[in-house]
Amino acid sequence: MAQKTQSIHAEAGLHRKLVLFAVQLEMYLAHFPNCHKYTLTQGIRQAYLDVYNLVTECQKRYNKKTTLTQLDVRHEQLRMMLNLAHELGLFGYSTGRKDAESPGAHRHLVITRMVDELGRMIGGWLNMEIHGREPLNAVEA
Repeated sequence: MAQKTQSIHAEAGLHRKLVLFAVQLEMYLAHFPNCHKYTLTQGIRQAYLDVYNLVTECQKRYNKKTTLTQLDVRHEQLRMMLNLAHELGLFGYSTGRKDAESPGAHRHLVITRMVDELGRMIGGWLNMEIHGREPLNAVEA
């Protein structure tokens, strides 16, 4: 029974991380130039909402494997869109204008770390569902 309780808390932790990620993401996306408002920015927002909805769906499903796989794929798509935005230099904008002082590397680093952490949590959940046990940690490895 204790294992199930840990799983519920881990899922609640994932939900909280997603909310914190959304706050940070919206703050950064608000600075992207208007020419990307309806393309890449909207795609990133939609990918985030899909990830959020799939987490909710996984929490409610008895058989989670297919939904967790979809969640893993959509999370990777979100990661790739954020990398594309970085490569295009969109994190270096401030209120729609190119910021000469900041190339946006710090913003990209912050958001990438958050996406990586979400990915580790999703991967652990997927590993637990596939193998029927808690994911390996540094002590067991």
